[in-house]
Amino acid sequence: MSNVLSEEQKQQVIALGRLGWSLRRIQRETGIRRETISAYLKEGGVALRPPRGRRIRAKPASRAGEVTPDSTPPKPASEAAEVTPDSGGEPIPRIPPQPESKPGRSPSASACEPYSEAIEVGHSRGRNAKAIWQDLVDVYGFAGGYQSVKRFIRKLRGKQSPEACAVIETAPGEELQVDYGTGPMVRYAPSGKYRRTRLFVLTLGYSRKSIRLLVFGSSSQTWAELHEKSFRRLGGTTKTVVLDNLREGVLKPDIYDPTINPLYRDMLQHYNVVALPCRVRDPDRKGKVERSVGHAKNTPLKGLRFESLEEAQTYLDHWEMRWADTRIHGTTKRQVAAMFAEEKPALQPLPVEPFRY
Repeated sequence: MSNVLSEEQKQQVIALGRLGWSLRRIQRETGIRRETISAYLKEGGVALRPPRGRRIRAKPASRAGEVTPDSTPPKPASEAAEVTPDSGGEPIPRIPPQPESKPGRSPSASACEPYSEAIEVGHSRGRNAKAIWQDLVDVYGFAGGYQSVKRFIRKLRGKQSPEACAVIETAPGEELQVDYGTGPMVRYAPSGKYRRTRLFVLTLGYSRKSIRLLVFGSSSQTWAELHEKSFRRLGGTTKTVVLDNLREGVLKPDIYDPTINPLYRDMLQHYNVVALPCRVRDPDRKGKVERSVGHAKNTPLKGLRFESLEEAQTYLDHWEMRWADTRIHGTTKRQVAAMFAEEKPALQPLPVEPFRY
C-alpha cells in the first residue's frame, strides 16, 4: 500500500501511539507498515514507546468436559462451556408447572427425575442445559447442581466436545468489543404482531463483563446511542473498541483502509475511544463478544417470547445480574463481577456532556 495515509488513518495511528502502543502492535491492528507508522508518529510529536498491552497465547486442546473459552466463535452453546455458581434472586417463571417429587425415589437416582417433564419441555424448545438449570432454580427452587442437569440432558442428546482456540489477553480498561446478534421475538405494539429483535452486546476484554441491550431496528444513530447507553451502565469507557464491518460502524470494509462511519467516529472521539475494525476475514479478533452474543441467544433467550420490549429487557437484565455476572468464567477461572470490580477503576471517565447528534 502507499506510504501516504488518509487523514482518518493518520488520526487513528496517532491516537494509538498516544495510548502507548508499540509500532509492532499498531501494524498488527491496522496493517500499516511500521516505517510509515513511525514517520507519522514523529510528525505528530508522539514519542515511541516499547511494546506493551495484549499478548496472544495458544491454548491447548481441551478434553471433553472442560471449559470452553469465551473467545470461541459463536456456535450452539455447549453445557460444558462454563461453571456457574448458584446465587439468590427473585424467580421469573418461564417453564410449565412441575408436579411435586414422587416419594420412594432411589437414593442413587438423579435429582432431576422429579423435574423430567420441565427439562424435556425446555430441551424441546432448544434451551441448553445451563438455561434449563437456571429455570429450575428460579421457578422451583431446585437444589441440585448444574452438573446434575447436564448429565441428565446428555441422555437426551449426544455429548459435545469443546474445540481449541487462541486466547487474546488485554489489560484492564484497554479494550471492549461490540457486535449485533439475533434477539428474541417480541410483540410489536403498532402492529400487535411478534417481531424479531436485534441484540446489541458490548463485552470488556479484560473482565468479560457484558452489556446486552434489545432494539427492534438499527441505524447509525441507534448504533451510536447503544454505545453511549452501555458506557453509562459501565460508568466509563475503554481506550479502544473492536468491531465487525457492519455498516452502522464501517462504511467501507477493507483489508488495509476501512472507512469508519463519520457519525460513529465522531461519537467515539467525544468519549476518547479509538475504533479498531476487524480486518476482512479475521472474525476471531472479536471472539469474546461473539461468545457473549451466543451465550445470551442460547441460554436466557432461547425459545422465549415476550409481550413488550421492556419486559424482554427486564428479563435480560435480571439474568445478566444474577447469572452472567456471578458465573466463573471458563477462560479466566474467576468470577466476572470480581474481575469487573478490578477493571472499573481503569476505565476512562465519561465526559460531562453526552454526545450531541
